[in-house]
Amino acid sequence: MQIPLQITFHDVSHSDALENHIREKAQKLEQFYSALISCRVVIDQPGLHQSKGKPFNVRIDLTVPGGEIVVDRQKNEDVYVALRDAFDAARRKLEDYGRRQRLEIKTHDPVLSGHVARLAPEAHFGFIAGLDGREFYFSAANLANADYEQLAEGDEVHFLEDAAGDGLQAKRVTLRKHEES
Repeated sequence: MQIPLQITFHDVSHSDALENHIREKAQKLEQFYSALISCRVVIDQPGLHQSKGKPFNVRIDLTVPGGEIVVDRQKNEDVYVALRDAFDAARRKLEDYGRRQRLEIKTHDPVLSGHVARLAPEAHFGFIAGLDGREFYFSAANLANADYEQLAEGDEVHFLEDAAGDGLQAKRVTLRKHEES
């Protein structure tokens, strides 16, 4: 399927080669997000007073289900470099948008609270009683901000839940610091 494409040249001379280059770049965007609805590309070369010359500005407006993705201000004195940079940015934004729609965005595990229920000092492991009553195994290797020797039964801790082969495990266990009054 070919997406509807609108190309606008503003203060830039039209070129068939440039237009074909834009069409190829726009068509490749469909490989990264197949539900793309439309694409609008504006190439502009504003009359700036600079000693280096006049950079090209490329703006790409992509219509996607539920929104719009905009890439703007991809400036370079070489129009093909400006186009490459703009379409690369558009591709990255489309890929991110697709991942969000597919719920592939990384989510963080909730931090749980509890207290040290039991310790096995000779083996350097113990158990945490979570606020919900579940019990979590942890070892000295799971401690993030304390040494195993610093722990005592009853200490309040924060941790992340991890499912281990033999049951629930606490990882990234941090000793909760108490505010002194």
